[in-house]
Amino acid sequence: MELNQMKIIVTGAAQGMGRYFALRLAEAGAQVAAGDVKEDALEALAKEAEGSSGKIHVKKLNVADEAEVGAFVDWAYEAMGGLNGLVNNAGILRDGLLVKKDRNTGEIIKMSAAQWQAVIDVNLTGATFMVRDTVAKMAANGHKGVVVSMSSIARHGNRGQSNYTAAKAALAANTVTWSREWGGFGIRACAVAPGMIETPMTQGMNQKARDALVAMVPCGRVGEPEDIWRAVKFCIECDYFNGRTMDVDGGLNM
Repeated sequence: MELNQMKIIVTGAAQGMGRYFALRLAEAGAQVAAGDVKEDALEALAKEAEGSSGKIHVKKLNVADEAEVGAFVDWAYEAMGGLNGLVNNAGILRDGLLVKKDRNTGEIIKMSAAQWQAVIDVNLTGATFMVRDTVAKMAANGHKGVVVSMSSIARHGNRGQSNYTAAKAALAANTVTWSREWGGFGIRACAVAPGMIETPMTQGMNQKARDALVAMVPCGRVGEPEDIWRAVKFCIECDYFNGRTMDVDGGLNM
């Protein structure tokens, strides 16, 4: 698929990689429906894209709200005059060990249900409903297209991220499932699994932990949003790439 023919939704588009993807798509001539919970940042995004050969349409979106997801997809279809893609990017972190011992008291502390559920609601359930409703809209209108979900290197397992790992591993596995389910519609399912990428999320890391992680990357640096954009671009443009997760992690093994 050519980028200038895309009518594509990008979730989590107000900052970080989602923002970068939306801008690069608009630069390439795509119509982009950008959703996020941060409305002010969305408005700034739309303004920044003015003058691009494409256009960014913006609307508040909380992917954890099923009704809001459905309404957003309907709006995106109308705003862009069609729909043939999704960059399934929205996600949050609520890191913590599943079970740990308090250093001061010796008390055994468990990850709370709220801490677990917040990540599952956004990164898995919300992401899945976003895929479901987008593909249903495309299929109902006879549009071929592509879904690119953002998985993570953490899908292989990472200390302190049981909730995040569960969600990202599920997205990678379902990319295979979905590719098999949607063949008759002419819709592909792909995923990209970033390693450590320079975003507001990773910039908030403890510096010591960050330095230790960077030291483990054979490429010797933190990734940039451009590195991940090139993978997303490949997923969109290569019509024979389907049912696979592409690791873009500098060679990092977690």
